[in-house]
This record gives sequence, structure tokens and C-alpha cells, in this order.
Amino acid sequence: MDEEGAGAGTDEWERAGRALREAGLPPGSLVGRRALSGGTYNAVEELRLTDGTRYVLKVPPPDTAPALAYERQLLVSEAEFYRWAATAGVPAPRAVGDHRDGHLLMTHCPGEPWGDLPDGERRPLRRELGIMVARLHGVTGPGFGYPSGALGPLAPDWRTAFTGMYEALLDDARRYRAWLPRPVDEVARTARTAFGALDEVTVPRLVHFDLWRGNILVERAEAGPRIGGLIDGERMLWGDPLADFVSLALLGDIRQDTDFLTGYQEGGGVVEFDGATRRRLALYRSYLYLIMLIETVPRASGDERVAWVRATVAPQFTAALDEIGRGANTPAEHDC
Repeated sequence: MDEEGAGAGTDEWERAGRALREAGLPPGSLVGRRALSGGTYNAVEELRLTDGTRYVLKVPPPDTAPALAYERQLLVSEAEFYRWAATAGVPAPRAVGDHRDGHLLMTHCPGEPWGDLPDGERRPLRRELGIMVARLHGVTGPGFGYPSGALGPLAPDWRTAFTGMYEALLDDARRYRAWLPRPVDEVARTARTAFGALDEVTVPRLVHFDLWRGNILVERAEAGPRIGGLIDGERMLWGDPLADFVSLALLGDIRQDTDFLTGYQEGGGVVEFDGATRRRLALYRSYLYLIMLIETVPRASGDERVAWVRATVAPQFTAALDEIGRGANTPAEHDC
């Protein structure tokens, strides 16, 4: 994206200056703006100041814009994630100012989104990532669910929170008449058979829930590449840490990522892929892939994106449902 000077995009320039001023920074120090790609809901841009300091500004769409139920007040959740990531010693942006002003201004993290890397670089980075995620999962919260309050207050137990999240998403599917590879009511019936496994989660833990490679920044340093920051924490929730394993292996299987799992254990994380755990993981996979299928409607995604989602995400969604269905008819297992 092109960088703009003060004479371009006057309204956007004034908005950026106002965000700086409300954060206690001199608006006159703004010398450059650059739109950042990758976001699909909020508008995101980088702000550059006279001293070379960079910030990132996120602005949500108008309240009247089409959205999924959980997407209201996303910036509240994102600011919450950054606040708690800092307590865990995990690199992430820091929210600046009051995010309740209709925008989120945050510090800039070094690095670029994780791209294709040779094994010699990828494997130690996955191990480092595992350690960081385990630290995040060591942070506990006051209740279960989205801290934004978009779906109501935090729940006292994970089953109440997650079933409410799932049902709200199915309501979105009905409201937008979204294309799904299976009827909405059939999806609901299948998902309910795994809800009992949610009772095993008794402690609400910090979950990013969108840790695909595009939200992991890799910084080039003299000693080799390292993770510069975990960004875009807007889907953050308090819940089952296992839910993070879906986006961490987006469209794949986290159980095959031995480097990540080694780091996760080194960082203090604990996971055993027994029968109940696999049912929960399949349930979370179906939830994330359901989001990806439904959001193409309110996002007004183009034909190419819709075709990709239907060809690539839909089979993963049905595979997760099939795994849930098989688990409903299979005695509990305890193999690793």
C-alpha cells in the first residue's frame, strides 16, 4: 500500500491525528500513514511519527455494517489480549490510550507476517512459538467467553460460554442464509453430541484463537529469525487452551507439529490427545471453519474468495463434523 502525506486522505489524516492526541501524543508529529493489508473487518493502518516511531491504528466499520454477532466490540477483546500477553512476557503490541473511543491505537511490533521458511528456520520458530503459547495459556481469567460482552457477560462455566458462542454463530448462518455444506439444523445436532466434553474444562485461560501464520510476526536478527510479536488478538476469549490449536494448524492437524508441541511442553503447557480431547478439538475446528464459511456473506467476499472457502474450508468443516459424529458413537479413549 502507498504511504500518504498530510495532503492526502484528509478525513483519515484527521482521524489519525485525533487518535494520537487522545493517547497523549502530539498529533503534529504525524508524518506518514500506510494502509496495512490482511484485515478483513477493521481498517488498519501504520502511523509514522517525526522521530521514526511507528504505531498501528485500527478503526472498526460503522455499527450499521453487516457483522457476525461475536464481532461487536472486537477492539475491546484485542486490547484485553495485549494487556494479558504482556503479563505473560509474550511479545505483542501494547494498547495506547482509551480503546473505548471507537478505535485502537497500539505500538508497532517488529517483523513481517510468517511466510515460507526453510526447515532450518521454521522448526526452531515453531518451538519458540510453542513456548509462547504455553505462557499465554498460563494466564487465567475471571470467567468464560468473549470479554467484549458481544454475546453477553462472561459465563461461570465453559459449556455455557461455548454453546452460546456456537448457537450465536448458527443464528448468523440462518440470518445471512449462508451457504454451508450441510444444513444448519444438522450441524447443530452434530455439535451438541460433543458438548458434554466441554465440562472437562474448568479453568478459563487466555486464548488468542486466531494464531495462523499471518498473525505471527517473524523478525530477522543477527542470531537468526525470531518471533517479533503475536498480533490481531481481536478474537481473544477466555476458555479452553485447546481452542488455540485450530488456527495454529489452520486446515491441518496440530498433532503433526512436533516442534510446536515440544516447545509447548517446555513452556509448561499440557495436552493429551485422548478421546474427549479429540472431540473438543473437532468441535473447535468446526467452529472456526464455520466462521470462515459464514463471514463471506457479511464481508461481501468476491467470487474468488468464496470459491476458495467452499473448495478448501468446507471439506475441513465436514471432516470435523464427521469426527464429532464418530466420537458420539465411540467409547471414551485415553491414548496419546
